[in-house]
Parts: sequence; C-alpha cells; structure tokens
Amino acid sequence: MDFACSAEQNAIVETATRFARERLEPNYRAREKAGCIDREIAKEMGAMGLLGPELPQRLGGLGVDRVTTGLIVEAIGGGDVNLCYHAINVSLVGQIVAEHAGDDLAAQWVPQMISGQKLPYIALTEPRGGSDAANLIMKAAREGDHYVLNGEKASITFATQADIGVIFARTGTVDAGAKGISAFLVSLDMPGISRTAFDDMGSRSVGRGSLFFDGVRVPASHRLGDEGRGFVQVMQGFDFSRALIGLQCLGAAKKSLEETWAYTKDRRAFDKPLITFQGVSFPLAEAETFLEAARLLCLKTLWLKDHDLPHTAEAAMCKWWAAKLAAEIIQTCLLTHGHSAYSGSLPYEQRLRDVLGLQIGDGTAQIMKLIIARQKVGRSAVPA
Repeated sequence: MDFACSAEQNAIVETATRFARERLEPNYRAREKAGCIDREIAKEMGAMGLLGPELPQRLGGLGVDRVTTGLIVEAIGGGDVNLCYHAINVSLVGQIVAEHAGDDLAAQWVPQMISGQKLPYIALTEPRGGSDAANLIMKAAREGDHYVLNGEKASITFATQADIGVIFARTGTVDAGAKGISAFLVSLDMPGISRTAFDDMGSRSVGRGSLFFDGVRVPASHRLGDEGRGFVQVMQGFDFSRALIGLQCLGAAKKSLEETWAYTKDRRAFDKPLITFQGVSFPLAEAETFLEAARLLCLKTLWLKDHDLPHTAEAAMCKWWAAKLAAEIIQTCLLTHGHSAYSGSLPYEQRLRDVLGLQIGDGTAQIMKLIIARQKVGRSAVPA
C-alpha cells in the first residue's frame, strides 16, 4: 500500500481545498439560514470535476480511483460539511444507476448529476423503521409496462429539493423480507409525489424530509436490477458511501483542529500563549492522533474497494467511529475557543450540530457494530 498521493491527486485536492476555502466557507451559515444548498455552487462543483469523479468518463466522470474521491470529500467537508451530502449522493446514486440501469437511462441522468444540474437522492427509510432497513411496506405493483408506487419515505436527504434518485419499494410479499424489494429510478416531478420538510437541529441546508407517493406510475424500464433483488444488489454500494461519510465528518473536524491549533498559539492567558498549558495542548494532541487514525482507516477502505477486496467491515468501522470522533473533536475545539465559539460568531457550534446527525443517518453505530461482528463470525452474530 502506497501512502503517497500522485501529482494528479495532489492537484485535485488542492483545487477542492481552495474551492472549499474561497467559495464554501464564506456562506456556510447563510446556506443554513436559507435551508437549501445553492444550485449555482452545485454546478460549479460539477464543472470542476468534484462530483462523482470516480464515475466512468463515458458518463461525464473523470474515471479516477475511489481514494481520490474520498480526498475530495474530505476537502469539501472543511468548507461546508453539508455540501458533502451532495457529492456523496452523486457518487452513490450515480454508481447505482451506472451499474443497474439500462444504457440509455444511465446516459440520460448520470451526466446531469455529475454536472450539478440535477440533485440526486436515495429513499430507503420509512416511518416504521430506519435501522430495520429491509422492513419496508411501500408498495410497487406491476401494471403492464409500469409499476405503481404507493407509500411514504421518511428522513430523506434533500427531500425538499432533490430532482432524481433511487426509491426502494416492495414488489414481493412482506414475508419475503429483503428478497421482495426492488429499486427504481424516480424523478420527483412526476404526478402523485408530494414532500414535507423536517425542522432539524443541524444540516438544515440539506432539507431533510418525507416523500409521499400516491399512485405514481413509473416505467418498468426504470427498475434498477432484477425484480425482488434491488435491496441485495444496490445495498452493496453503501460500503463505498460509508467510507465517504467518514471523511465528510473528518473534513470538518480536521478544519476545526487546524483553526484551534492556530488560535491557541496566538491567544494569551496569564502572560503566556494558551498552547503552553498542557490542559490545552494535550486534548488537541489526542484529537490529532485519533483523527489521523480514523482518516487512514477511511482511506484504506477506499483502497480496498479500488482493488476489489472485501471492505464491508472496514466501511462500517468508518461510519460509526469517524462520525462520533468528529463530533468529539469539534466539541473540544468549541470548548477551547470558549464563549465566542458557543455563539454563532464562529463555525464550531454549526459544525457540531451538522455532524451529529451522521451518527444516525446511513446506519447507527449499533447497526455498524452488528455488521462488523457478522463479518467476523457470520450469522451467529445476528441477534435472535
């Protein structure tokens, strides 16, 4: 395993870091107040190759490795952790559509996601269960050349503003469990779809909410993968997104640490720089150590995916640990800055609120630990 970045990776990361600093940081709070992402910013990200860079060149991607995608996500997270949701969704949904949709359908939609023209979403969770992801009741009934969708999807990222994405619905019986679920590519401008917004603690620019489907007719050609196999086939992509989520959180934590090291070096108390007090420097040193370890785990997971090696357990480790660690590091930085960071004059309180939700979304720590245990000892680790 080579720990050195190539010249191409360094150039891409430098571009992403500069973009995060100059275009994302200044309006981080403004986007929260607006409650939505800036579509022009999304288009800029697309034009710069920062969305779905690992996707095939024939569909508008750069065809780079997944490690490079992770480094881009980390850089973006330092400027606005919420814009990473967009980048990750393009990678996840784009990969699903590229691999499981027909060629014409992929050619129609994936380039629009990569360019930032269309905002993708993925709809799996329902009100009756989040962690029990296969326990779905939303129905997709076959009627000739269409499927008719009825039901509700809850806690959906970009629910209030997304354009196109992947819906999971039951085409088989409830008793069939995961084997009775199919996936569909659905545009949210279709008749019969309505939306509601959540009033969340953090990541307000993401516009999380619910989607309601009332007799929505989706062409059978928009089914992704085999009928009844969508959950099994498509969920494999979540290992990739979980590693990216880890770097999304760590990007915000890394930026917070860099700022706090500089602050404690310049700020004086009792006629000395704050950094001379071990009560200040030691927590930051510990945070730096844990961050580096978690970051390497995320990059290793992406490296494993690039080499077609098993990485399910590692991805689950990234998801639960990096999200938790990032919140702890940002809180440490907030407390080090004192009362000014508790107010809205510095970004720490918003960063803390924004990363907290990622300890829930895309799989809780408890579910991730079950996945790790199952990967180590098999089904015997599953609770009876």
